[in-house]
Amino acid sequence: MSRSSSSRPSHPLLDRVGAAGPHGPDRRLVLVLIGVTVVAAVIALLTKQWCRINGWATPDVHIHMCYSDFGQLFPTRGLAEGWFPFFTPLPEEQWMEYPALLAVVAGVTAWLVPGEGATLERTVTYFDINAVGAALCWIIVVVATAYSARGRAKDALMVAVAPGIILTGYLNWDLWAVMLASLGLLLWSRRMPTLAGFVLGLGAAMKLYPLFFFGAILVLCWRTGRWGVFAKSLVAGIVAWLLVNVPFMLTAFEQWSRFYTFSGDRDVSFSSMWLAFTWTGWSGETFSLISNGLFALCCLGIAWLGLSARHRPRMAQLCFLIVAAFLLLGKVYSPQFVMWLIPLVVLARPDWRQFWIWQAVEVYHWGGVWMESARITSNGAFGDGALWIPLWYGSGIVLHMAAVIWICVSVIQDIRDPERDLVRRGPGADRPLCDPLAGVLEDDPDRFLLPPAGRGPVRASAQPA
Repeated sequence: MSRSSSSRPSHPLLDRVGAAGPHGPDRRLVLVLIGVTVVAAVIALLTKQWCRINGWATPDVHIHMCYSDFGQLFPTRGLAEGWFPFFTPLPEEQWMEYPALLAVVAGVTAWLVPGEGATLERTVTYFDINAVGAALCWIIVVVATAYSARGRAKDALMVAVAPGIILTGYLNWDLWAVMLASLGLLLWSRRMPTLAGFVLGLGAAMKLYPLFFFGAILVLCWRTGRWGVFAKSLVAGIVAWLLVNVPFMLTAFEQWSRFYTFSGDRDVSFSSMWLAFTWTGWSGETFSLISNGLFALCCLGIAWLGLSARHRPRMAQLCFLIVAAFLLLGKVYSPQFVMWLIPLVVLARPDWRQFWIWQAVEVYHWGGVWMESARITSNGAFGDGALWIPLWYGSGIVLHMAAVIWICVSVIQDIRDPERDLVRRGPGADRPLCDPLAGVLEDDPDRFLLPPAGRGPVRASAQPA
């Protein structure tokens, strides 16, 4: 069996509805992907059913693994009273520690809840409204991934049925950011770099991580000499971010800045590698300094990798490596952060076997997080004999990090040796070194093509992307 076939198993249902063309999936495939995503979204809702019936009180919310910020924040942050984040003066303990666009979504959806007060019925309605919004974002992510993958559009099925999204999609508003990030990549691939930059800027106003995509754009534009393209996309991203944030900066700066001060000051928390170093007694600010410094070094390393590779890396490969480095080195790894990586893994390293091993590890880790949360909030109800819970939780962290590092190593190997790259030798790869997300850079010469011996950059006026 060839390497390609072993990494991409057949899918009878998808094979019957038609193959993807060089520019993306046909209509029947898109409908199948949407249908599968809807089914997965219903399953995701069922995983939260205990809390929809009984409420989100601790420790039961952790024991039944149905925690959701939708259910927790509606009655506690003034949303049930109709107060809008960053707009209504609130006591400090009720401030939202989230970026501005996410807070806007949280506030607008609260206005859609009928009635008054923080009753269970209204809280469930708020949860359901946001679950529907998250499900719509999920569908858009799947379709955007299918079109971005072009000849490998069927790989978007991994996004549609990913356990990481089924279990965490309704935990927070992260799917909105994942949607904007996915649309940004799709627009870039469709030769609309300015609009792509604008959408990525909106994504950064929802969650920080789409901002990191500009690092990948910088490296690729550097290799092609297209500085104007990079500047236009970056300026568009800055404009989008400012349009969302400036009104709140001017009217409620302290509430608006809570996300940034909280992120810097907060202590090391769940699933971070830095939990192993809390014995030092370092403050949250110290850990932030170390974490951010190491992340900056990783970004420099990824830039060097992107510039020193003999052939220009693919956009998805660089985006994945940057985001993965941020998550691995961060002070916190909330369970829903896995969704940031899922579309990027599908586009950067669409190895079905590797994907499902990684997802199985993330499910194991997810269970350990909630059992540890239950143990902490149960006031000793688990008893002294519950040492298996910290062991589960600790091993989950180690395995989760090992799985992400494993994919990172595979992506780096693919960059150094394009013959290993499943995308560059798979369906729709009409050229040996094609990049489905190259966009306006697709036909540009690679100005940093390196000879095998590493004797320095040489001109390659006709080198494919």
